Amino acid sequence: MLVLSKEQEAQLGLELATKRQEHADLDAAIHTLTQSRVADRMLIQRLKKRKLALKDRIVQLETILLPDIIA
Repeated sequence: MLVLSKEQEAQLGLELATKRQEHADLDAAIHTLTQSRVADRMLIQRLKKRKLALKDRIVQLETILLPDIIA
């Protein structure tokens, strides 16, 4: 089990909040571009790839900060 100092925990918590916000922003941007019908398909694909990478990092951070506790 990984033991974090309060400072490390706060830093990871801040990164998690930032990544969640960026993920939500990308989701909104992708939705808007998709609805516009004039958007560049390659741009949308790049944004989706970035969104997926963010989701992976969010899961990593959540695993570190909120470990499963076996009862």
